[in-house]
Order: sequence, then structure tokens, then C-alpha cells
Amino acid sequence: MVSLKKLVLSLAIFGVVFSTWVLAAPHPSKPWINIEYPQDKEKRWWDDAWWNEGQLPTPKNHKVSMESTTYLDGDVEVEAYIFKPTLPGKYPAILFQHGRRGLDSWTLPRIKRLAARGFVVLAPDMFGTYMIPPFPVEHQYIYDQHVAKGIDILLQRSDILGSKVCAVSHTRGGYMTLKALVTHNQQASKVACYVSYYPHWQDPNAPEVKQIYQYAPELNTLNVPTLVFVGEHDQYQRIRPIMAGIEELQDRGVDAQLFIYPGVGRGFEFRPTHVRTFADDLAAKDANQRTADFVRQHLMQK
Repeated sequence: MVSLKKLVLSLAIFGVVFSTWVLAAPHPSKPWINIEYPQDKEKRWWDDAWWNEGQLPTPKNHKVSMESTTYLDGDVEVEAYIFKPTLPGKYPAILFQHGRRGLDSWTLPRIKRLAARGFVVLAPDMFGTYMIPPFPVEHQYIYDQHVAKGIDILLQRSDILGSKVCAVSHTRGGYMTLKALVTHNQQASKVACYVSYYPHWQDPNAPEVKQIYQYAPELNTLNVPTLVFVGEHDQYQRIRPIMAGIEELQDRGVDAQLFIYPGVGRGFEFRPTHVRTFADDLAAKDANQRTADFVRQHLMQK
């Protein structure tokens, strides 16, 4: 029978060994891997006024009107919407291009949220123009031409400031605006910047392997300042061509920034309430304000 003295000694030894093992094991709060997001390398988001003085920038807030309009591109009458502040005056101009979802009750409000920062926004409706349902699989290249023409139409308006516009888009609209700028030669003297939310940076009709591993070759000649947003958990795996495309732009000296929002996926700026998360809302508000600041910076409207 084990004596009480030996039992106590055994328990003491076990306690020392166990405590040593516990201290040596990784703390449960330590992540398995250290993740460095692209925006954290240069920390261009850093704000001394906030850190040192507690000051927060105040966004511009405008009431916004929305109206249907059309414009001609050859013999095609392209349907579109115009969003602009209700307060009379001239404002910087943005062309917003939708993606596969089209312009519906979820995407139209996100354009209003952009115009509310103080912009005139033209939003061409490709699917409405051709009376096709949303979420098409194949891409029609005529859409890229219509986007390019929309830039010309926007620049003809009397209620815009300056002689250039910026292009803002999401999903497949990122490809349409890229083609409008590069293939249809709108970036040289008409477009000051390019912004896109989780863009489809590849020809949607290209083979699967290109969708996963390669970016669209038009990025090799894009030369306007570029800002891209994507969620860490984007479920369509476009992060590889996006990151490779951003690296290509940066290597050529283009001012290209990529923000990857931790904990969010696709559609964070318009996901409906029943699936929306706090992280979605934080990302959407941050991206909206960064877009507004980026556009003003490059349209020289402080």
C-alpha cells in the first residue's frame, strides 16, 4: 500500500510537471499564425490627429435624389440612374458600375450612400438596357463600351466639378470599368482614379484556370490611382488575382492600395439585415469614407 508521504510527493512532482507544461504551451489567445494584411505594411490609414488629439474626421452628409435617365451609345439607348445631392451646386463626378447582381433594391441604396458624401453619380443599368435577368454567367463585351460612353456622358453634365471623373464599381463591374479605361482609352485624360469592391479582375468568359490564378492583362496598362476593397472571407476565391494585380500596379509605380477587411466576406457593403454582421457594417462604413476621400484627393476637391 502506498504511504501517504509517497502519495504527497508524487502529487507534488505531477503538479510541477503539469504547471511547466501549461506554461510552455501556447496561450489560447495567441493565433496559430501571424497575419499581416496589405494595408498594415505601410499603415497609410494611420491618423495622427486621431491618435494624438482624439480627433475624428467628419464625413460630408447630403440628402440625395435619384432619377432614371438614358444615354445613347451608337444606336443603343443605355438605361441608367443619376444620384446627386439635392442641394443645388456642382459636385465631383463618379461613374458607378454594377456587377452580376445588377441594380436592384439592395445595390441601389449603396450608390445613394456614395452620392451622400457629395458626388454626382451616374450608374448605367446594363441588364435593364438589354432586358436580361440578373446574375448572368456569360459577359457581353458591349457592356464595357457602354461604360466608356457613360464616362463621356457624365463629363458633359453642367452640374459636375472639374474635367475628370472617377470610376467606382464592384464584382463584375470591376472588369467592365477596367476595360472601359484601358481597352476603350478613357484613362488618359478623362478618369482620375479607379475604385472597386472585390472586383472580378479577369475576363468572366476566360477558362477556369485563368479565373483562379491570373489577373486580366488589361491591368498591365492601367495607370490611374487604384483603390480596392475585399473581405478576408470572400467566398469566391478572387484574392489571388487581386493581390497579384495590385502587386503588378505597385511594381509599375501606380498608386495602388488594397484593403482586406478581417472577418468579413463578399457583399459587406449591401448585405441584408438578416445576415448582416457588425463587421460588415464597420467595413462598409470605412470603405465608403475611404472611397470618398480617395475620389476627392484625385479629383483635387479637398
